[in-house]
Amino acid sequence: MSIDRWTTEFSRVVVPYGLRRQDPGSMTESLAARVRGLRKCYGNNPAVDGIDFDIVPGEIFALLGPNGAGKTTTVEILEGYRRRDEGEVSVLGVDPQQAPRSWRYGIGIVLQDVADLSELTVGETVRHFARYYPDAGDPDQVIDSVGLSEKTRARVRTLSGGQRRRLDVAVGVIGNPKLLFLDEPTTGFDPRARRQFWSLIRSLAAEHGTTVLLTTHYLDEAEALANRVAVVAAGKIVAEGDPATLGGRAGAEVTVSWDDDGVRRTEHTSDPGPLVADLTSRHGGTLPGLTVTRQSLEDVYLALTGSDR
Repeated sequence: MSIDRWTTEFSRVVVPYGLRRQDPGSMTESLAARVRGLRKCYGNNPAVDGIDFDIVPGEIFALLGPNGAGKTTTVEILEGYRRRDEGEVSVLGVDPQQAPRSWRYGIGIVLQDVADLSELTVGETVRHFARYYPDAGDPDQVIDSVGLSEKTRARVRTLSGGQRRRLDVAVGVIGNPKLLFLDEPTTGFDPRARRQFWSLIRSLAAEHGTTVLLTTHYLDEAEALANRVAVVAAGKIVAEGDPATLGGRAGAEVTVSWDDDGVRRTEHTSDPGPLVADLTSRHGGTLPGLTVTRQSLEDVYLALTGSDR
């Protein structure tokens, strides 16, 4: 199959955009994204119902929520692929609904499902898409940065799921995007591949200053990667903040459990330190079966979205 046909099919699903990044000083002068009062209805049903949030340059921001909560609609509006009904949206300082073509060079998009490029090699794929940009990155360096140097001459059809996802990211960042959209990036990954992919995303943000908007159903992924998370339910943001403190998690009671003469004991406290110290002292320095459990991000998420009912 000709490369032109592959290009047409791939571009229909994934169109990676890029633009040379600003230096860190200039990036801090404005938000990567600003959303106020965003609304979008389908018929009489509000998919997005008054959402507000900001994304700071260089951070990894996760948008969480059950299917049908409004995540996809929100992201598509930010990407410029869907028109909003009400509200204000600014992405890289521009309203996506009125953005010129040049604005699209500043964003990269990696969707959950992409068209197949099975007959191209990794190198051919990345070099081809580099031609779309006025100031693209070096294809070999980008391939190396996603850990695919040894697969440069391999055809896409021979890649594992994790390797294929890395190629998707390489295509998404070849234009040096300021803002990268990742939609369910590790769906179907085994645990090892997921950890490797997390390291790649962290390096993009930490070493290259790329801002990342992540949507995921994996709560451990959001906790491992995101500087901040926003939980969407029924078209509204019901909580936003650091994963460690979301929904009052940091101040929630801690469950302390231990074994006492063959009986399992449990106490709930907001300050486990003194309790553990006292129990340890009473048991002569050894506390059998001790566990100290805080409310997990998943617990908070399920409570916020009503999924625990």
